[in-house]
Amino acid sequence: MRRGVVYAVIAYLVWGLLPLYWNVFQTVGAFEILAHRILWSFVFVGIVLLIKKRWRSMINALSGAKVRGAMILSSILISANWLIYIWAVNNEKVLETSLGYYMNPLLSVFFGVIFLRERLQLGQWIALTLAAIGVLYNTLQYGEVPWVAIALALSFALYGLAKKKVQVDALTGVACETLLIVPVALLYLSAIQANGTATAWDMQGWQILLLTLTGVATVLPLFWFAEATKTLPLSTIGFIQYLSPTISMFSAIFIFGEPFTITHIISFSFIWAALIVFTISSLRKKSQPVALRT
Repeated sequence: MRRGVVYAVIAYLVWGLLPLYWNVFQTVGAFEILAHRILWSFVFVGIVLLIKKRWRSMINALSGAKVRGAMILSSILISANWLIYIWAVNNEKVLETSLGYYMNPLLSVFFGVIFLRERLQLGQWIALTLAAIGVLYNTLQYGEVPWVAIALALSFALYGLAKKKVQVDALTGVACETLLIVPVALLYLSAIQANGTATAWDMQGWQILLLTLTGVATVLPLFWFAEATKTLPLSTIGFIQYLSPTISMFSAIFIFGEPFTITHIISFSFIWAALIVFTISSLRKKSQPVALRT
């Protein structure tokens, strides 16, 4: 169990520190970074599948039309999530990404009620109400909807819902999703290279090296997460998952210098209260939804 805790902490620690990683490529457009992330993720996971001789598992997973459709939807949703996240980091909205991933477990539960007909306890309904008040307060005070936070939480909750239709392991899932979207990424990279608007190769050598390692940064935390789930109860992972948005929040305030106003404090307080109520209520049910960052 101790080993499982270590794996879970490392996985969520890496996911929490990703804003620092994506900020390295600030001079590169979000679409170009996304295309490289998809490409290098596919390359890395392809090498792993080759070493483990598991290419057939990916082929088998995509053989059925229903599964293939769910995988296509999953790849679109996770690509949208990655794009929004990368854009937000490089446009000084890291604090809003943190808010989004605090909201994600709550939105996942809400979707479970709507689409999967799951039943909630009173405490979980209270948690959803508190979260909604927090977002509404933020919207009224700033006069604009925190669309980055909502889009991140929404895209990932829908991604989780799509994954419910596909019973494959994390490695095979990432391989299928990147395989389905990598042609689009290659087409985009070829187009911008041809018209001279590609900027990634104008970076310094160490930055280019880090760009090629985006596949490692994407896939490795998934391995660690998968190892953690083998030995840890979901309730334990449920607590650890909040490490990621907390690190992002502190990075936004103390490293990126984003303002943390009274409005933020009040809005986040409602979200934190919602998470506390939600976690206590979920523990009583002996279950906890887990936010998987990719």
